[in-house]
Amino acid sequence: MKPKPPVLLVDLFPVERAELLVLLADLPPDAWEAPTVCAGWSVKDLAAHILADDLGNLSGGRDQYRHSPVPAAPSWEQLVAFIDEQNEDWVRSARRLSPRLLVELLSWSGERLVAYLRALDPMAPGAVFAWAGPEPAPWWLHIAREYTERWMHQQQIREAVGAPGLFQRPLFGSVLNTFVHALPHGYRDVAAPEGTLVKLVITGEAGGRWSLVRQGGRWGLYEDVSGPPASIITLDQDTAWRLFTKGIDRDTARACMILEGDRNLAAPLLDTVAIIA
Repeated sequence: MKPKPPVLLVDLFPVERAELLVLLADLPPDAWEAPTVCAGWSVKDLAAHILADDLGNLSGGRDQYRHSPVPAAPSWEQLVAFIDEQNEDWVRSARRLSPRLLVELLSWSGERLVAYLRALDPMAPGAVFAWAGPEPAPWWLHIAREYTERWMHQQQIREAVGAPGLFQRPLFGSVLNTFVHALPHGYRDVAAPEGTLVKLVITGEAGGRWSLVRQGGRWGLYEDVSGPPASIITLDQDTAWRLFTKGIDRDTARACMILEGDRNLAAPLLDTVAIIA
């Protein structure tokens, strides 16, 4: 069995940002105020939030500057509440910025973010991601997570203004290939015999096949493993990204799944998320 390889995505950041800048530069004034799926946030608010993500990485990561430290040993709920408060504070303040200035700032911050990320050793240990497990994750997962954040928010903007989504395989497939790294942690409390195999199949141009295997009392993520699976879960790519980002409820996601084998081994997927929310 081959463990799933790292997802190296630094080169996709300039491509994703270029798509965003073209989209925003062509928006009519009223489209900036269109509501998005992020409750209470307009397209302009969401663009400002993306800018905040860039600046947060540069200030906190590149410059190691901490103005509002995260509470010591926060629970999941405390961490989410802290991040939500920080995000709301920024968005409220950024509402005084013009759309034109936001586009200019996103161009500026995007270039500097890529330069910072390129300077990191992707295999070195980095931050802890609550959705991926309690141990520090390698920097490549941090970089990949940042990419998925930007793809997701751009997709939310595109849906709000009726623009086509970024569903090309390189851009979207990398998102799905990152999200599946949440699965071992999502299954952490699921007991099963040694060697139990659960397969996830995501259909569509950007989809793929991945395997969860129970070994040594824990679940590991692998490339598509041969052998008799205890369960096979199949869902389409649109359902998959929405499920991993809490953009779809459990019942709707379940109705879109094709389940083979042990249905109990499919249930944890419905509660697996690959974002902090």
